[in-house]
Amino acid sequence: MAYPLSRRAFAAGAALLPFAPGMARAAAPSEPGPVNPTKAQPVNPLVRNRADAQIMRVDGWYYMTGSVPEYDRLVLRRARTLAGLTDAPERVLWHHQASGPLSGFIWAPELHRVDGRWVMYFAAGPSGGGADVFRIRTWAVACEGPDPMTGNWQVLGQFNTPWDSFNLDSTSFVHRGRRWFCWAQREPGIETNSNLYLAPMAGALRLAAAPVRLSVPELPWEIQGYKVNEAPAFLAHGGRVFITYSASATDARYCLGMVHARADADLSSPASWTKSPVPVFTTCAETGVYGPGHNAFTTDLDGAPMLVYHGRDYAEIKGDPLFDPNRHTRVQKLYFGADGMPDFGVPVGNGPLPDRFGAMGGGWLAHDGTALRVGAGPLPQSQFRSLDAGNGTVRIAPILLRDHAIAVGGDGTAALTLGEGSRFRRVPAGGRRIRLQPTDRPGWALAAGPDGRVTLARAGHPGTLWQLA
Repeated sequence: MAYPLSRRAFAAGAALLPFAPGMARAAAPSEPGPVNPTKAQPVNPLVRNRADAQIMRVDGWYYMTGSVPEYDRLVLRRARTLAGLTDAPERVLWHHQASGPLSGFIWAPELHRVDGRWVMYFAAGPSGGGADVFRIRTWAVACEGPDPMTGNWQVLGQFNTPWDSFNLDSTSFVHRGRRWFCWAQREPGIETNSNLYLAPMAGALRLAAAPVRLSVPELPWEIQGYKVNEAPAFLAHGGRVFITYSASATDARYCLGMVHARADADLSSPASWTKSPVPVFTTCAETGVYGPGHNAFTTDLDGAPMLVYHGRDYAEIKGDPLFDPNRHTRVQKLYFGADGMPDFGVPVGNGPLPDRFGAMGGGWLAHDGTALRVGAGPLPQSQFRSLDAGNGTVRIAPILLRDHAIAVGGDGTAALTLGEGSRFRRVPAGGRRIRLQPTDRPGWALAAGPDGRVTLARAGHPGTLWQLA
């Protein structure tokens, strides 16, 4: 996968960067809040062997559920931070039954608060022995108490969809005071594995109106292996609403698509929705994540949006991808472009979450091959991971060139080099601003220089300020 970054794009950003004490702070990227160095940062994979992950934040807790490799039970964990979910105790809420329609595969649970009650939706089918194990339908269990980690969970019933056919991956959300239900189903008369549907709810197990068909898999990237649209996830931002979904087979071809509408539109009208003609999130060999999909959205502790999804560390799978257990839960920051549309970038790969370093005069620290520049360009080329190098220092590595790191040459010019590169100290400078000071150059720091170059300047120079995003 290539990410060409034109010199013109860099120059456009660099033109906003006069290398002088009068550098304008007003041109800096937006500030979502102060940096709290005591907050634990997530490390990917966040939770291993948990596919179809959902993370929601309620009353100061992060709750996480997902499919287990055995497909035989519903699980839930919680923590005060996203990072805390990695080692949080996991409770089994419910096991599949010994026989009947809930005795086989248990897939894709999602936790919700519906009419003041904890409800978990999931897909289930019967076991073998002559039964059709892929007679998958949507069911729900409900908690009898206020605490989902301690309360007793019981089967609430089957969700009533318009057709008695294969359906799964249900989600629920409230928009403008109304609760909606979105799911994937095979509609009789349409030769696909599953399409996406949306309808308002009349209760935890009933629809209030006929559904709108949001999307049918018909584009080349939606029909690789299987004709699939599934796993919808809802996001509202900047006067628009977005529903992402997963497409194609669950191997390395699995990817995310998206439909969107105005926030004030009639969501029950097909005309309100626009479908992206290209996938918005796909396999990235450079970062080592394959088949990213079945996503959800949550927020970090400052309220900024986060993307949740699963992906494997390899492309080659022996046997049916459904029974490969190594789809791991991952998270990363979600960004938005100047047009207000989500920019998913690429799966950022294993390790601590990367940052973007915004120059205070405008533009981002980014790379074009091994050259470092400050300016505009594709999101993945402006994401850098700070890797612990011991004694409070870090190496700064781009996500797309995992075996490279930033190094400062003898003339003070910074570039990417194969290997460990230079060691830096991340020195807080107020709010979300930091300085990156090389340990072998006391009193100096990495700076946005003239013509978009990245070089060293005295640590007090305003060009050495970088804003985290």
